[in-house]
Amino acid sequence: MPDEAVPVWVLADDRAGNVSQALGVAEALGVPFAVKTLAYDRWGALPNWLRGRGLLGLTPASRAGLVAPWPRLVIAAGRRTAPVARWLRHRCGAALAQIMDPGAPGRDEFALIAVPAHDRPSPGANRFEILGAPHRVTPAKLAAAAELWAPRFAALPRPWVALIVGGATRRRPFPVALAADLGARVAALAQDAGGSVLLTTSRRTGAAQAEALAAALPEPRWLHLWGSPGDNPYFGFLALADAVIVTGDSVSMCCEACASPAPVLIWAPPGWVAPKHQRLHRLLFERGLARPLDDGANLTPWPRPRLDTAGEIAAALRPLLER
Repeated sequence: MPDEAVPVWVLADDRAGNVSQALGVAEALGVPFAVKTLAYDRWGALPNWLRGRGLLGLTPASRAGLVAPWPRLVIAAGRRTAPVARWLRHRCGAALAQIMDPGAPGRDEFALIAVPAHDRPSPGANRFEILGAPHRVTPAKLAAAAELWAPRFAALPRPWVALIVGGATRRRPFPVALAADLGARVAALAQDAGGSVLLTTSRRTGAAQAEALAAALPEPRWLHLWGSPGDNPYFGFLALADAVIVTGDSVSMCCEACASPAPVLIWAPPGWVAPKHQRLHRLLFERGLARPLDDGANLTPWPRPRLDTAGEIAAALRPLLER
């Protein structure tokens, strides 16, 4: 659509996870939106209190894209986008929606700040507490993925047990022995049920860890290791699995798993994940959205809601567009 008809802008910088969250909310709004790509120069590393309300830190090409016709609503995520969002509000009066705390200064300039409960947000009139993180996993996307991937998985015996693996984080490694233990646990569950494991790994998993996981998973199985050629089956796993097992090191992966129709088991051995991830897991368990993968875990499904944080944020933002 022409820019004149686009009421929403999404500020998209170099943090893919942040961009995905902002896009998930924009898509859930169901109105036209434009993506404004932000690239940073060396000044972009400055703290927000030095960048202020403005375009300091943006490349010339990024600045050139921020021109009229202006939006009514700006959606962004992460601290580095906040000075740009604040500049847009000052320039055109757009309402601002920020996912995660934008930091100081200028919090009061945002109409809505969506802050995860596991981050223990401070109270505020514009704070909107959310469970986990918004994502782009919708029933429509899962239905399309199911149609695409069901024929490819058809020869594998059911139940299909999806194993979605992250890996090492900045302060917590993912030892090969831990990966092997995870693979053995999941293999035992699948074998007891007479089913198959569908494995996908990430960039953070590590080559040796991925090999240990694969070695622990006997046939029948479906493996998609990080860097492997071919289509990524991730959405197919979420759409079709009879059970989803996800490592607890990633907020996004846990929340996307909880958007699937299958029972979700989170694997997070003691001491392996950060305290904020542990808090998220407890909240998901309390809401009945997931269960821990522990010694007593099984693949029996239970009634549970679908996690739709993006939809909840979008519902809170619609009145801003209607004003």
